[in-house]
Amino acid sequence: MKTDAKTPAVQAAFGIQGLDDILAGGLERDRVYLLEGNPGTGKTTAAMSFLLEGARLGEASLYITLSETEEELRGTARSHGWSLEGLEIFELVPPESLLDEQQQQSLLYSSDLELGETTRMIFERVEAVKPKRVVIDSLSEIRLLAQSSLRYRRQVLALKHYFARHGATVLLLDDLTTDINDKTVHSVAHGVVQLQELAPEYGAERRRVRVIKYRGRRFRGGYHDFTIKTGGLEVYPRIVASEHRTSFDRTAMSSGVEGLDALLGGGVERGSSALILGPAGTGKSLFAVNFAAAAIARGEKAALFIFDEELGLLYDRMKGLGIDLEAMQASGKLIVEQIDAAELSPGEFAARVRRGVAEQEIKTVVIDSLNGYQAAMPQEQFLVLHIHELLQYLNRQGASTYLTVAQHGLVGDMKAPVDVTYLADTVILLRYFEALGHVRRAVSVIKKRAGGHEKTIREFEIGEDGLTLGEPLSGFQGVLRGVPNFVGQGSGLMGDASA
Repeated sequence: MKTDAKTPAVQAAFGIQGLDDILAGGLERDRVYLLEGNPGTGKTTAAMSFLLEGARLGEASLYITLSETEEELRGTARSHGWSLEGLEIFELVPPESLLDEQQQQSLLYSSDLELGETTRMIFERVEAVKPKRVVIDSLSEIRLLAQSSLRYRRQVLALKHYFARHGATVLLLDDLTTDINDKTVHSVAHGVVQLQELAPEYGAERRRVRVIKYRGRRFRGGYHDFTIKTGGLEVYPRIVASEHRTSFDRTAMSSGVEGLDALLGGGVERGSSALILGPAGTGKSLFAVNFAAAAIARGEKAALFIFDEELGLLYDRMKGLGIDLEAMQASGKLIVEQIDAAELSPGEFAARVRRGVAEQEIKTVVIDSLNGYQAAMPQEQFLVLHIHELLQYLNRQGASTYLTVAQHGLVGDMKAPVDVTYLADTVILLRYFEALGHVRRAVSVIKKRAGGHEKTIREFEIGEDGLTLGEPLSGFQGVLRGVPNFVGQGSGLMGDASA
């Protein structure tokens, strides 16, 4: 959200693009908000971004810290490469007399004195600075000084009414280290933003943000993944496919392989998704890469997101099959990203895909494989929902998506770790089968929503020239089970002289 520094923005933006998108532009001005989360979730970093955005717009900004020292805050800023110029830091510490046991009043609890003194010092600094944006870090200290829920609520209300009169947008930080069940500030604050950190059994920590409350404003609900990187928070808003509609011509896109196009009834339609299903080693990646190579040959851009295979091995293997991925990448037409499932959240992955489609006009996306994508999910029951929104988004952008899924087993009954066949517009099934003493491969199209396709099963071979499909296997039954019966006159097998 870009704003002229001379003209105050209608919203008080955080300066964090994804978070401002979730909040529909930022925070309504002259209100009090709560930013809560356990220690380490990124509250201080988000609060600094909020104040620095105000300083960039020429607004007076004040950071009141009750828990960290000014040097610690400046160290945090340096770690992100930030300069705190234009930002006022007020390190609020108890008066020296209250730290001296001999000077403490015997008839009053020291907490009573400290609470009143703390509030007075906050008001004095606000009067001196006259800020438009204020951060108070953290409420846990005030809650401990208040000692009771009633006094704590009255104190927060006093702060709210004071800042309302002075025209400041206030962000209260709460590290949830005292009473996590106390929702006093939730009812008082105009809006509540919660930061969470999850610790999976294996891999890096996962962080997510949720807007719990925002009075009088429609916001993007639910959980949204985010990361803390050098430079601040990077938030990945959850995809809502219905918000991204475009118009395009749904023409059939060739795979570059004549027999496969015939099997597909001319190709895969633009703006649709295709699932390539089969056991390990049947050539799923090669089928998907062929579609990407065909798109590049048409002058379009393509992207490969590789979860399972090491890129060097993929390059060498494809070059041996006549597909030079490195040359395509050097031309700028192909984007190849190695995805580490243990280090990447689903939201960040979806953001990478969206960025490529929106900024680089990618029209063909390959995700290899969904098995690796599943491993990136902290909660597997939501995998299908993530895939559904991502596919719907890509389809509505006119991008064709090719996904691979490795099934368990080699022949006979096989199962996939996740069933997404109903989500894909086209399903291409690969199988091993045994015939005449050799292990062979077969391909069939078992589903295609847009247009017709062959109902046959074709054998295919993988050689130096890549994929080659044979004629339909009309003389066999049971090919998809892996051990077919010969019922015709001539085998129809590739490379069989008796065919």
